[in-house]
Amino acid sequence: MAQHNGILMGMGNPLLDISAEVGQDVLDKYDVKLDSAILAEEKHIPVYKELVDSHNPQYIAGGATQNSIRVAQWMLNSSGMTGATSFMGSIGKGDEFGKTLEDCAKSDGVRAHYMKDESAPTGTCAVLVKGGERSLIANLAAANNFKPSHLDTPEAKEIIESAKFYYIAGFFLTVSVESLQRVADHAVAEGKTFCLNLSAPFIVDFFADQVATALPYADYLFCNESEAETYAKKHGLGDDLKEVALKIASSPKKNESRKRTVVFTQGSKSTIVAYDGKVTEYDVDPLAKELLVDTNGAGDAFVGGFLSKLVQGKSVEEAVQAGHWAARYIIQQSGCTLGKECAYKAE
Repeated sequence: MAQHNGILMGMGNPLLDISAEVGQDVLDKYDVKLDSAILAEEKHIPVYKELVDSHNPQYIAGGATQNSIRVAQWMLNSSGMTGATSFMGSIGKGDEFGKTLEDCAKSDGVRAHYMKDESAPTGTCAVLVKGGERSLIANLAAANNFKPSHLDTPEAKEIIESAKFYYIAGFFLTVSVESLQRVADHAVAEGKTFCLNLSAPFIVDFFADQVATALPYADYLFCNESEAETYAKKHGLGDDLKEVALKIASSPKKNESRKRTVVFTQGSKSTIVAYDGKVTEYDVDPLAKELLVDTNGAGDAFVGGFLSKLVQGKSVEEAVQAGHWAARYIIQQSGCTLGKECAYKAE
């Protein structure tokens, strides 16, 4: 692997996606809606075996933060920045799915420093695809057992010190807020950049205290329109998403020397960016319906593209354009699947 400078670090839940096309009957059976992401309950556990036994699924490296970091590295490669990213999370010790994730990270040029859990298998995510839309059911398993002590390993310390940008998706708030705070406190103390994603409406709704702990650290906050609407409703911020973005951008912040940038994606509709009392909208180049494979990983890819420009000191406009390109690429693949070369060239 190329020399590693590790400017961008991610921490989150590494999961292996088990992805398959399903009918409405499967969605109804497990009581899930399209375009949703949930944690598996007891009633959802049989879905993993059903996909394997009856739907000829694809196995794809997943987990929101890991996806974004893989996409960022893929795009950074095209700028000659190999070895620029690292990722931490917890996988099962010595199991096949964990090895698949390790191999994938390695081939994508991401330095993965996994905690290896002896008590649980590597986490999985059922990806139910219907008509290009997706529903996610995550069984975190080992990913749920990440411990702050992993951050004390010599390799973890080196990774944290080397990085200048940090990205953590909201899904990790269900696992280890303490670990997030340790990394975020380092970012604040050293004047480095911390990025957060709200990730899913259930995070906003049911992990509100954890979100309230994490948000003040965020120099950049990402979410989609449904997460933004859920946050606005919960906190009485109104219905106008531009106003909501401005209010979140101006909410209290740990590092007061840098203003917060808030980014709301809205699928094929324009992306909203709020910064310093001003809102800018960026149009999305629509994709012909027949080219859409599935939307799994689109939001993760947007963040990956955005971060790939952010770490190079490019403008927010260039970062958004790169994010749009990456999301457009990913929705034409099954899951977060990357080609050998990234063909992105800034306009």
